This record gives sequence, structure tokens and C-alpha cells, in this order.
Amino acid sequence: MTEPIALWIASAAAPAHAPTLRVRRFEYSSRGDRVPGLLLLPANGDGPFPLVLLQHGAGGSKHSEYLDAARLPWVQRGVAVASIDFPLHGERASAKLSEQLLGATATSVRSADSDTIALWSEFSRQAVADLGRALDALAELPELDAQRVAYAGFSLGAILGALFCPTDPRPRAAALALGGAGIGPPDFDPADSIGAFAPRPLLFVNAAHDERIPRAAAEALHASARDPKEIAWFECGHHDLPGAGLKAMWNFLARHLELG
Repeated sequence: MTEPIALWIASAAAPAHAPTLRVRRFEYSSRGDRVPGLLLLPANGDGPFPLVLLQHGAGGSKHSEYLDAARLPWVQRGVAVASIDFPLHGERASAKLSEQLLGATATSVRSADSDTIALWSEFSRQAVADLGRALDALAELPELDAQRVAYAGFSLGAILGALFCPTDPRPRAAALALGGAGIGPPDFDPADSIGAFAPRPLLFVNAAHDERIPRAAAEALHASARDPKEIAWFECGHHDLPGAGLKAMWNFLARHLELG
């Protein structure tokens, strides 16, 4: 892609419950759109820090509280964490198109009308491009170690991560929580792509009582992945993944980012 990154970055306020962390807002260009993001850096040191690209679920944003539950302790343990708003989410929301997109997540996208399927296909295409461009943009920052990058995502972030990570050589590991196969449009089924992530290591984290992602969909995604892969189930629903699930994600990521 020859489009200039046109990275903009500025300091932002730290969370009240983690006041020592360094926070940056950033924006960059992707397929003609401006993509806003949030980068958290450890309180001390010049780096370069390993980077986790951490992504939200449907209806969420880079500011979602469940992302804070993961990234604040991770940053305090020595990694940088970046998150962007997916298309039609957060600062990129559209009153009409976001409602149309998210309305289809309550049912099968594949049973939606042709306009909604087309919207989901373009959404997926843009999101995958945006994730790659995020790594392009962040690679310009001396505080980050572009050789130690991992991906983590929840729900929609896991589904889109399963589309993105096989296409980009930079994530050396991926932790995908609460995702499944057959959720999006037929031409963007993560089960068709996730196998190409091998031989890089992959962790699946799932809820045994998930009311959004059927167990069969989660297991179909697991089956489509190749080794090395790890699978963890927790006794919870879609919206209440326990701390043990986040700890499993952290331990996996820390191991493959070579953190002491």
C-alpha cells in the first residue's frame, strides 16, 4: 500500500486507577480513512518495549473497560499495548451503518439481506487493513520493539484477528478469546484463514456458557487451526470471562514475547 501513514501522536491522560502509566493517542491513514488508536506504555524506561495489539468486541471501542482489565496489568508488567477503533466503532461510529452492522450480530450475518452482507464484507476488509496499518504506524516509534509483537482480541476482535494474523508476519503469537467460525460473511470466515497462522503459536480462550458464540462455532475455529495451539475453557458466559482467563492470555503472551 503506497498511501502515506501520516501518523499523528500526542500524550493523553493516564487512567485514574493507573496514574503512572504513559498514554498516547494516535491516528493514521488506512484505505482513505483516519483510524484513531490508544497506546499505553510502562511507567518507567525508554524501551523498546514488546507490543501487544489488543482489540475490542462488537459494539466496543479502544476505551472499553474490559480492555482495561487486561491491558493495565499487562502494561504494568512491561509491555506496551495498543488498541484501535474498528470501522463503525468508537470514534468511527455511524448512526445508520453501525446500527445495521451490529444488528446483524444478534443473528447470523449469513441470513441477513444482501446489503448487510456487503457491509460486513467491507467492514472485515477494512478492519484487516487497519490492523496491518496500525503495526506499520507504530513501527515508527522508537519506544516499541517491532521484532516482538503479539495480537490479542476479544469476541469480534478475536474473529477479525483470526483473519488478520495469518496475513501479516509480524505477530509472533496470538491469543484469541471468545471467537468462533462461521460468524461473519461467507467470504470472511476465520476458519478458512486461521490454519495459515502456523507454525506461530496460538491460544484460544472460550466460555463454556457463551450465549453469543455457540460452542460448535468455537470448536470449529479450533479445529481449523494447526499446531502449535492451546485451548482453554472457562465456566462463564460471554461477558464475564474471569481473571483466570486474562491470566492465561498474559502467561501465553509473556512467554512468546520472551519476557522474564
